[in-house]
Amino acid sequence: MPVTVRILRHDEAAVLDNVADDVFDHAIHPRWCAEFFAHPRHHLAVALDGDLVVGMASGVHYVHPDKAPELWINEVAVAPTHHNLGIGRQLVATLVAHGEAIGCGEAWVLTSPDNEPAKRMYRAAGAIPHEELSVMFTYRMQPRRDDG
Repeated sequence: MPVTVRILRHDEAAVLDNVADDVFDHAIHPRWCAEFFAHPRHHLAVALDGDLVVGMASGVHYVHPDKAPELWINEVAVAPTHHNLGIGRQLVATLVAHGEAIGCGEAWVLTSPDNEPAKRMYRAAGAIPHEELSVMFTYRMQPRRDDG
């Protein structure tokens, strides 16, 4: 059976009950999963091998007072068992097409300058690289005890 790639609807969180190793960084957390799917600006493309999730690309579309909606592609991952099959490219292309369909004027994604496999995949999915270096700053915050 071929791998299928599609956007999950907001009522399809249960699809994430069967995920291959190394698709997500951590186990699916029920609270965060419910919150993700409850928000209409969160989008998740999945690659399914039967009913097993073997890849995903997540994105958030947002608006700003001076810009049309944009799609930020947050994460892309494919299970090692399914690498080099074009699944990452399909996931990104599906997420970008979804962003365009909901009115986003641009989509963007970041990767490290030395991540050549990701850079090849984004180019293959139609992205135009902007090779300027950026510096990412991180703020570490203490979650409230009830945040899990």
